[in-house]
Amino acid sequence: MNRINLFRNTAVRNTTATLESVSRGTNNFDKTSSTLVFAAVLIVCSIAVGCSSEKPQPASSTSSAVTTQPTATAAVVQASTPAPAAAKPVHKKIVRRTPPTVTYADPSSGISFQYPRKYSLKTGDDANKLVSSDAVPMDFVQPGGVTVAAVVLPESAYPKSDLGSAFFNVSVNKALTAEQCGEFSVPQVKAEGAGDAAPRMSKLMIGDMELQSTETFAKDGTREEEAKYYHGFEDGACYEFALKVSTGVETDEGGKHVDREVVFKRLEKILATVKIAPAAEVTASAPVAAPATVAATPAQ
Repeated sequence: MNRINLFRNTAVRNTTATLESVSRGTNNFDKTSSTLVFAAVLIVCSIAVGCSSEKPQPASSTSSAVTTQPTATAAVVQASTPAPAAAKPVHKKIVRRTPPTVTYADPSSGISFQYPRKYSLKTGDDANKLVSSDAVPMDFVQPGGVTVAAVVLPESAYPKSDLGSAFFNVSVNKALTAEQCGEFSVPQVKAEGAGDAAPRMSKLMIGDMELQSTETFAKDGTREEEAKYYHGFEDGACYEFALKVSTGVETDEGGKHVDREVVFKRLEKILATVKIAPAAEVTASAPVAAPATVAATPAQ
């Protein structure tokens, strides 16, 4: 019996010791596990803090608001500013100026010249009437002359003056020889008391054309008329260019006297533009008068 109790007591003690050992082992395991878990948490936290410190810090709401405010303002200003309108093409206004001179050309005679646009051109019967009413219609030595054209100065050129008339005319006589063309007839006296002066002979070159010239003077009371004639022989015909100026006409305003030489200078500018085309170049289908732009100095 004693053995049995002893055995039991021994067994109980062993069992108790075993349970205490297991309990201590369990406690030791729990302590070890807690230590490992705590260490692992510390390591994880350290890594997390290190990683977070390496990342760029996000801007605060205040700084972001301050940063984005100019952009928003610029966007508002840009949106409120209207876009510039497309530039319209500028159309230059072309001013077409009327040429100051006109070119006259007669196809039948080949004569052409330039005269101021403000002057009056007469051709055909009108030209014949103007020339025939003059004291010396033509200064050919033989009859047969025909007036081609005449250019008359307007009255507005010398207002309230004693100017009677001033014109340039062209005549052609195909019945004369070259020798006869170089001669002039003696001016006839049309009115009682008119006087004459001996003609003065001279030469004038216009381009390649040589002209024989003479001057005449006639007086009737207060009226004085001076004329200059120029003859040139071309293509079997004699051409006469006459410049005539009369003064001394009485007017209601008293009439300021006009210097005839000043008027002659205007007519001589027309004479300087005279050209005679060769017979081969003359065409019957060409117009009688053809206005054209002239680059030369306007005749005045």
